[in-house]
Amino acid sequence: MNNYKATIEYLYAQLPMFTRVGAAAFKADLHNTIALLDQLDNPHHKFKTIHVAGTNGKGSSSHMLAAILQQAGYKTGLYTSPHLLDFRERIRVNGEMVTEDFVVDFTDKLRDQIESIQPSFFEMTVAMAFSYFAAEEVDIAVIEVGLGGRLDSTNVITPELSLITNISYDHKNMLGETLPEIAGEKAGIIKAGIPVVISETQTEIQQVFTDKAASLHAPIHFADQEWMADGSAIVSNRLELTLMDTRQQQMHRFKLDLSGQYQEKNIMGVLSSVRILQHQGWKITREHITTALSHVRKLTGLRGRWEVVSEHPLTVVDVGHNEAGIREVMQQLSHVNYQQLHIVTGFVKDKEVEKVLTLFPDTAHYYFCRAQLPRALDEVTLAEMGAAAGLKGHAYPSVQAALQAARQHAQSDDMILVCGSFFIVAEAL
Repeated sequence: MNNYKATIEYLYAQLPMFTRVGAAAFKADLHNTIALLDQLDNPHHKFKTIHVAGTNGKGSSSHMLAAILQQAGYKTGLYTSPHLLDFRERIRVNGEMVTEDFVVDFTDKLRDQIESIQPSFFEMTVAMAFSYFAAEEVDIAVIEVGLGGRLDSTNVITPELSLITNISYDHKNMLGETLPEIAGEKAGIIKAGIPVVISETQTEIQQVFTDKAASLHAPIHFADQEWMADGSAIVSNRLELTLMDTRQQQMHRFKLDLSGQYQEKNIMGVLSSVRILQHQGWKITREHITTALSHVRKLTGLRGRWEVVSEHPLTVVDVGHNEAGIREVMQQLSHVNYQQLHIVTGFVKDKEVEKVLTLFPDTAHYYFCRAQLPRALDEVTLAEMGAAAGLKGHAYPSVQAALQAARQHAQSDDMILVCGSFFIVAEAL
């Protein structure tokens, strides 16, 4: 089998994939990952890593860290999930996606192991990423957790530092019913003696992290206690903000090429992480940081974070998909001027959709739709749930049909927002 498309189809068909089927694909131990990596001569021992977990913000934070390391001249791997348009987005070196040839050859080589170990899609992808980074001889790789932390396939690394962005309700069926339970799963990436940064102090779960870090003698930093926001504004789709370093009483100004106000919390975690890396001897200057943060999209290929895809009507896509993520998106809306708001949205079945729908404005026009995957919530059911929450709109069988309808109804000074899941955004793009 020699072509890329056939390889990807084989991987999708062969391996249970969480994003398509849900909880059934989640392996609650590291057994398969360890077995696979063993067959590959443990590639993850051949380069340094940073491990990033959290409910929201872990993707943006991973991309920002990778951009900074890259700008500082280090050959940087970046592993994230899920992808939006091409499977290869998950595995990058200095922003460039893994080659199609590598994906094909790697899968071919591992045929027998796939048959015998029967890994999940995610386990296989993690092994592929680690092998690619080793083959490319990266200096460091930023590794984003797939789901949870403690039992996630990525949790076989001993990183330079761990970063946990924030904790909110998501995947309750797998990670626990309460915030402390979910935090306990995420805290599973804290390693003995390895510093950990928590982006956002959340009183309800702060103790979970401090206890876990103390038990492992891991130095712990709460980033929002080390930095203070001193005003921010969105200027032509860029977030400009001033942060005060509370330790050194210094002001730092940043212009991000990302426009979500919610990036303010993520950037604090990133800056505290960079400070630790500097202490460890990584050569990163203030200039590297400011330049990288103003070019994150270009350096790392980040997409789908309050991304403006067209003007008149202003059309924005955002991958926010759980309660906290949607809350941030709705807050961001309050910074935008428009006549009428049109929202194209769809969800997957295992989200707490009723709860999330209460966060949406009842003044917008809704275009309820479903992504083309088995886990997608049926659009008619969603429209009924929307109506029960006081949201008026119609159901459409596909994202494209919904988006087309929104474009037909919108005037040039209106706004179209596409959100609800990664898959809705992927199909819109």
